[in-house]
Amino acid sequence: MFPSSQTLSAFKGAQKPFIAASPAEKPFIASSVVEINSPRYFYTCAAGGVLACGLTHYALTPVDMLKCRMQVNKSMYKGIFDGLKKVASAEGIKGLYLGGAPTLVGYSLQGMGKYGFYEYFKYLYANLAGEETAAKYKTTLYLAASASAEVIADVMLCPMEALKVKMQTSSTPFATSFLGGIRKIGGAEGLNGFYKGIVPLWLRQIPYTMVKFATFEKTVEAIYKNLLSKPKEQYSKGEQLGVTFAAGYFAGIFCAIVSHPADTLVSKLNNVAKAEGETTGTLAIRILKDLGFSGVWAGLGPRIFMIGTLTSFQWGIFDSFKVQAGLPTTGGGSAKKQ
Repeated sequence: MFPSSQTLSAFKGAQKPFIAASPAEKPFIASSVVEINSPRYFYTCAAGGVLACGLTHYALTPVDMLKCRMQVNKSMYKGIFDGLKKVASAEGIKGLYLGGAPTLVGYSLQGMGKYGFYEYFKYLYANLAGEETAAKYKTTLYLAASASAEVIADVMLCPMEALKVKMQTSSTPFATSFLGGIRKIGGAEGLNGFYKGIVPLWLRQIPYTMVKFATFEKTVEAIYKNLLSKPKEQYSKGEQLGVTFAAGYFAGIFCAIVSHPADTLVSKLNNVAKAEGETTGTLAIRILKDLGFSGVWAGLGPRIFMIGTLTSFQWGIFDSFKVQAGLPTTGGGSAKKQ
């Protein structure tokens, strides 16, 4: 998936050890055999992304299911807790986790592409731009790397997103199993059934991911620079991961707002049937006209709660995975020069 060692060799430089220490705790000295910015490093980040996105999205399946239903029919529930109560009463735990299987599979694949390719593109673009330019336009680097990664990640996610939305929003049960749902979509619509939402998904996820990564990186920098009294390297693993969680939640709030109209459109596209001869683009325009300005913001409250929590835990899991592999946490500067 990622470039070979030979492809990357021209970009490699000497790596400095990462040291995180606190007077109250044993210093954290990175001792991983994984060389930073090597193919193995990118695979490690991809593995962290699988855990970060797959587990968190699956855990929040009930909130996501309610959000999708409220986007399709905004009068269905009065809010998150009303929806949870009604679904749990009528359908039990199984009803709350409707669409859980495609959620777990789809977002695990997306996380693999999102985090793995983000680290790769960030490294590649920085070296193409040169050290001085990369340092000067750091935010632009974050935006370009995250956008590039998300294009790939969404191709991996889109089929499972289509199945998830159909399972969660159909007025009658869409399929009795994960594989049954795949067969049903494939039999009725072919490949287009899995990818008819790819453009709206890109419109939702690319801005979302650009905000997620750039805001996170800048927030981590700001916390260490303006709120804390010492450089990042002088804090313990636990303290650095605390910064990760805080910055992740802050970034998630902005992610939810920026991407919500496109998220509503994705939910509707996978729920509304095309008229005879109607293209996906024409259907999207018709849906947007029917929704109106207020309609595209339906379900924003549940989504802010979901995405804020989601993003915080995703960054926390990802950085925890990196730390367990002996790698530094994301953002906030580099180690002291030796």
